[in-house]
Amino acid sequence: MTSNVKRLFTIVLITVSAMYAGSGRLTNVGTTAAPFLEVGVGSRAIGMGGAFVAVANDVSALYWNPAGIARMQNAEAVFERVEWLSDISFNYLGAVIPFGRWGSAGVFLDAMTVPKMAVRTVDYPDGTGEEFDATSYAFGLTYSFALTDRFSVGMTGKYIEERVWHEKARSVAFDIGTLYRTNFRGLRIGATITNFGPSMMMDGSDLIIYYDADPSIDGNNDRIMGKLITDEWPLPLNMQIGLAYDLLDRKNYRMTITADAFHPINNTESINIGTEVSILEMLYIRGGFQAIGQSDTEEGLTFGGGLRYKMFGQSYIKFDYAYADFGRLQAANRFTLRLDF
Repeated sequence: MTSNVKRLFTIVLITVSAMYAGSGRLTNVGTTAAPFLEVGVGSRAIGMGGAFVAVANDVSALYWNPAGIARMQNAEAVFERVEWLSDISFNYLGAVIPFGRWGSAGVFLDAMTVPKMAVRTVDYPDGTGEEFDATSYAFGLTYSFALTDRFSVGMTGKYIEERVWHEKARSVAFDIGTLYRTNFRGLRIGATITNFGPSMMMDGSDLIIYYDADPSIDGNNDRIMGKLITDEWPLPLNMQIGLAYDLLDRKNYRMTITADAFHPINNTESINIGTEVSILEMLYIRGGFQAIGQSDTEEGLTFGGGLRYKMFGQSYIKFDYAYADFGRLQAANRFTLRLDF
């Protein structure tokens, strides 16, 4: 191993150790807005345990590490459908176009929908006869370019909106990523800071109330219009650093191992690990484990696979599947369709 690679390993180990130094703090679970931003994208990445920040070589890099799209040679588009927990569904659309020496650009739409539920109040616990639903989405633009033949950087800007019945909250956020490829057997090191932006606060017509300033007085105005003010909640800011290494790299098969360390503001630090085996660049087998070291997590084992089929010229269609265990909350199944052209 060269001295440069040793230095890189030392830097990574020091960084991860510093991240875990404060692991004794409270978890802060449930103290951030827009939790849908924490749901990973891409059946390939999730099948590898969500350890993808140093791989980031397909269109799902728009989520995991924007620096990764600078290395893409072909344009790629993706559609993903996720049947999440409690009948919640996620849909993701994204596309990347490379511009050679000018870098690469991408666009995506990430949406979460919650099915309709009955409106219940203290006076009408069985329901008022009305129904409400909820949606959340993020629309983003990404640009990435290579500073050298081994080092690339990328940035994403995104608009975020959440709606619950008639209330909405809005914000903007930025993701910043770097990716470095060493000369030691394809070892890659990636790092990101995601969801950096102002807090969100719900506002809407359901917060309007009528108030009686002094109920003890008859004849006064007992319907003074007022409005409830909700608290602001920060976005789920997260710092992530990862390694990816080709343990085996032969003509007809390849085995990649990965590990990511997470430092979120709303939970304890954790590690994801994963692997991908490629056979003839047509069949893929993946496995991993999420949230190692995280307090009170339901996440754990993941696995999946993929197929790559050549259509014409340099165009390929890719189908990926991933299973993610959530313990007492059962599991989530993911299906992803990618087009490489």
